[in-house]
Amino acid sequence: MTLAIHDYRLPRLLHPVAWWAWAIGLAMAANRTTNPLLLALIAVVAAYVVAARRELGAASPFGAFLRLGLLAITLRVVFQVLLGGGTPGRTVLFTLPEIPLPSGSSGVRLGGPVTLEGVLAAAYEGARLAAVLACIGAANTLASPRRLLRYVPATLYEVGTALVVALTYAPQLVDDARRVRVARRLRGHGGRGIRELARLAVPVLDSALERSLNLAASMESRGYGRSVHRDARSRRQATALTLAGLSGVIAGVYGLLDGSPAPLLGLPLLIVGSVAATASLAVGARRDPRSRYRPDPWATPEWLVLGCGAAAGVLVLIAAQRGVPGMVVQTSPAQWPILPWLPALGVLLALVPAWLSPLPPLRAIGPLGGLQGGLQDVGATS
Repeated sequence: MTLAIHDYRLPRLLHPVAWWAWAIGLAMAANRTTNPLLLALIAVVAAYVVAARRELGAASPFGAFLRLGLLAITLRVVFQVLLGGGTPGRTVLFTLPEIPLPSGSSGVRLGGPVTLEGVLAAAYEGARLAAVLACIGAANTLASPRRLLRYVPATLYEVGTALVVALTYAPQLVDDARRVRVARRLRGHGGRGIRELARLAVPVLDSALERSLNLAASMESRGYGRSVHRDARSRRQATALTLAGLSGVIAGVYGLLDGSPAPLLGLPLLIVGSVAATASLAVGARRDPRSRYRPDPWATPEWLVLGCGAAAGVLVLIAAQRGVPGMVVQTSPAQWPILPWLPALGVLLALVPAWLSPLPPLRAIGPLGGLQGGLQDVGATS
């Protein structure tokens, strides 16, 4: 009797690269519009996918990224109110006492009239940054940065280790602060404000230092920090290709994300830079072989998730290139935003992974009964 197991129907963790590619597509879509309706739709899509496919019991930094996005909106509006500049307006909301500045500080003021148009423009810009942060938070929640370290090319392994440690440090600080605050409340030391934050600083920093020492000891015991010997020719080739590739990728990404009249100029640079960067990684990997223990499979769900994120970014990019009404909300004079159908359809396509991607193992064991359904499907194909 042959047992045919379809990986795409069984509960498992999706490949982390697929989730990060999906999030990058959504972030690219958020970066090409200032429409608050589209930006709110992007944040809702990211939150729904996180709620549907987050592994139970794992740390979720998504809420922290959402709060950081709200802080970005608030700061952007506060700076606009205090410093002015940006979009001129005629509808004056209120007037602050103005402090005279030197004649060389054109476009910047301290105080003065606060207009509705300027506040709306600042809020829309802050909302765009908040939506991008929501996409990054979704990627951090759905695919731990630690899992990404397994797929960093051998040439960039040391850099990848530093980046993964940096990405995981902030969510762990949030968890430590929450844990210490709960412990203080159980001991009857509740409170809020600056004084309470000062009392949280010492135990949180002590926990972070202890975690850093444990991480250093575990990495040393597993052979991190080993030296790899490469000849001079290989180093020169890898360095030249890496510099050329990174320059092309940076210029290409800037051309695609920038709202200038000719952003398509970035696509050829992005392709050439990606090819050069791939060649540099291949040259370096020949001298630094690596093995992986139980690598994550790349199957149909991974292609589906990657394609949905890419479709969201591409459709919004096409709408921005064609000047679809509603992509950039006019603030002078202020107008009500409208929801354009083409970019909205692209963003809604990013919802598909919430249903068609495999359930995480711990979530499948829960009340949904996903694991039993998966085993029944396996038994039916035996």
